[in-house]
Amino acid sequence: MIKRIFILFISILTLVPAMAQTQEDIESWFNKAVEFYNQGNYVEAVKWWQKAAEQGLADAQYNLGQCYRKGDGVTPNYAEAVKWWQKAAEQGLAEAQCNLGACYENGEGVTQNYAEAVKWYRKAAEQGFAEAQCNLGLCYYYGYGVTQNYAEAVKWYRKAAEQGDAKAQYNLGVCYANGEGVSQDYLEAAKWFRKAAEQGDAKAQYNLGVCYANGEGVSQDYLEAAKWFRKAAEQGDAKAQYNLGVC
Repeated sequence: MIKRIFILFISILTLVPAMAQTQEDIESWFNKAVEFYNQGNYVEAVKWWQKAAEQGLADAQYNLGQCYRKGDGVTPNYAEAVKWWQKAAEQGLAEAQCNLGACYENGEGVTQNYAEAVKWYRKAAEQGFAEAQCNLGLCYYYGYGVTQNYAEAVKWYRKAAEQGDAKAQYNLGVCYANGEGVSQDYLEAAKWFRKAAEQGDAKAQYNLGVCYANGEGVSQDYLEAAKWFRKAAEQGDAKAQYNLGVC
């Protein structure tokens, strides 16, 4: 009896270093993949991320999904991307949860399902991931997978906007301009349009130009209006091109 316990104890001791080494190997594979990816050798990057992903490393699963989405080192395949993002998302990785939500929203790699999209956006949004907060706001704004609720849309737009997300800043500006979910306030609208416009968002640049043209939330200034119409027009915004022509 004593001999058996002794043998079992020795076996446990010998297993612990092996497990630690395996974790080191997984991290080594991940880092090796990063090096290959940065060198433009996507095939090798995929090979090593696959090895780490199969061992359950969430960051590797996410990156492998990205490769399948973009076709880096593999044939583009949204179903495979979804498969790996799902694994990472279930481990709580916010980036993967957000991407999985987008796949369900757009029906890419899975059957379109707005309720599932909202579920995954919410998980990432509650972790403070700005892109997911903005996307969850859009779901509430349009009533995708949830009951339409402008106040909830504004709540999530604001969280993302305060983190510097340009799309959320633009969307929040629209809500203030139209009085959706908040009291109409052109001063606030112009403020958020400007933040997004300065990051290069064409729609925000166009709307900021409209604010200057009409004197809404800012002093009327046609030179400023033309300046912002031009920035949006150069990005291909048709309305801005037309308004710049009018100017």
